[in-house]
Amino acid sequence: MKEYGGQAGNNPDIVCLGQAVIDCITRNRIPGAARPEASSAESIKLQPGGDAVNESIALTETGCSVAPAFAVGDDAAGGLLIRALETKGVNTSRIVRMGEAFETPVANIFVERDGSRSSISSQAVKLPGFRPSPDLIVGVKLVSLCSLFRAPLDDPEVLAELARTAKAQGSVVCADTKLPLFKQLALPEFREVLPYIDYIFPNEREAAFYSGEDDYEKMADVFLSYGVRNVVVKAGPEGCYAKNGSGFFHIPAVPVRVINTTGAGDYFVAGFIAALLGGASFRECCMAGAARAAEKIS
Repeated sequence: MKEYGGQAGNNPDIVCLGQAVIDCITRNRIPGAARPEASSAESIKLQPGGDAVNESIALTETGCSVAPAFAVGDDAAGGLLIRALETKGVNTSRIVRMGEAFETPVANIFVERDGSRSSISSQAVKLPGFRPSPDLIVGVKLVSLCSLFRAPLDDPEVLAELARTAKAQGSVVCADTKLPLFKQLALPEFREVLPYIDYIFPNEREAAFYSGEDDYEKMADVFLSYGVRNVVVKAGPEGCYAKNGSGFFHIPAVPVRVINTTGAGDYFVAGFIAALLGGASFRECCMAGAARAAEKIS
């Protein structure tokens, strides 16, 4: 770890730890007629992406005091990320500059006409050499583990150190999950960490993968059995399914015309967190998350 960089800011209420990438977004690919290997597209654009980036932007837009905490290299992609966040008014003081040997991840994102997407990531997303320090979360009200089970939050030892620090200072701990990439993971490996998590937000594929279940309530039960206090399964067009010790409920999705689903899950979590810090109930937070996701995809 090298040094913190970017704009200084007041001590944030929220720190978003997780992945940060530059997305190269190709929209509406059209196979070439004369040359099948040379497709055209409606547009190809570079934009900041990754769960920690998207969530921090969404929370800043709602007026929350938030800072993302992730690593960038001394390269073009890292510079683009920091400048893009500063342009949007995001507090960048907890971004870690790793130097020339560190490669800031870049991902290819393909968005189709129906709003669905696919992606390609390189091994740079493994973030070799970056171990997030507990110093990054000191003094905050809420710690959001935006990319749980994906580097750098795929190491149980790293997560346990962060989670213990968060709980020792009384922070709420939220976690948005990811499917593993470049390594195999299972919930028992994180047995020590999961009881520290107050709210977890897997999508339906992630919940099925980690729980081994195909029923939403049973998916939630598996996470609860490991000590997580509140579970919200994000189910895309079906809305979300939530459970804690008080019961199980469903919040339908807000009906909108889908333009692009990229970042919908991150905006759901941001809407949920903003409502949570505002004193809303568990159900009200889920409704706020659904509304924020609908704004994003439309």
